[in-house]
Amino acid sequence: MLSRVADAFYWMSRYLERAEHAARAVDVYLSLTLGGSTTGDALLASVGAPPTGYSRLRVADPRLIGRLDARFRDAVAGSIVASRENARHVREQVSSEMWEQLNRMYLLVREAEQEQVWADEPGTFVRAIVEGANLFHGVTESTLSHDEGWHYIQIGRYIERATTTAAMLETHFGGLDPKRAAGGAAASDGGATLSQYVEWVGLLRACAAFEAYIRHYTADVRPERIAEFLLLNAEFPRSVRFVIDRVEDSLRAIARKLGRPSNGRPERFAGRLKATLNYSQIDEIMADSPLRYLENVRKQCEQVHAALYQTYITYSIEAAIAS
Repeated sequence: MLSRVADAFYWMSRYLERAEHAARAVDVYLSLTLGGSTTGDALLASVGAPPTGYSRLRVADPRLIGRLDARFRDAVAGSIVASRENARHVREQVSSEMWEQLNRMYLLVREAEQEQVWADEPGTFVRAIVEGANLFHGVTESTLSHDEGWHYIQIGRYIERATTTAAMLETHFGGLDPKRAAGGAAASDGGATLSQYVEWVGLLRACAAFEAYIRHYTADVRPERIAEFLLLNAEFPRSVRFVIDRVEDSLRAIARKLGRPSNGRPERFAGRLKATLNYSQIDEIMADSPLRYLENVRKQCEQVHAALYQTYITYSIEAAIAS
């Protein structure tokens, strides 16, 4: 596969995941701020900074959703524009169903009037983005051969997911008293305020994890249990451990298809992060420093991304000849 094609597949998927994450975070934020409360502000920090000179999002503020300038790719619309642009460069490589679904999402944000969207039902609009992204992934699974291109799509999707999940946890733990975090006090036993309890529930909802968490832990919402679930759970598809397992699987599959050894730099970085997550204990993370641990996770995700690029996308001619 040409490096430009791999690059387009990777970023098409990564930008779409970013759009889905931002849309879900905004949807939860809107529901948490119906009464004018600032509860839920931590969610917006994980969406990405708005354009220079813009104030932070308010309920009646269309700027995060409505900007179509691709320079602002952390916004919902900008990420969809960027995802579609990458798909357009490899139009002959993606299925018609994939292109049509992505194009429908693009037209949705392109045709939406900013004031109209927010004056009517903004929650309906951002939920349509989340549903559209889920439909795209379902169509991709069903209509695209699971070859190199599919694996680059998986890697882009899951690297973005691991990074944003870690960033959301980092933002929430950054505003939490260390003693309270280590003690795991819940609102029900008087250890946390109601607004803090709502913040943590909002985090679970933003990660589409609330119902799965309840089934696993019951309704006792505690910071250390949320961290364990979103970081170390091996079965939940949005936990960092789960997605890094998928990243390593796809990296090894690409190496096999290219006849390369399965212990190259990308695989080693992914394997090191996988081992970090597999052998971590939540009590040790909380006793030491959850912020330092989460920062390390994000840095290792960046290393996997950089190694992938250096090995398969921006490699030199000499390296290609040598291999």
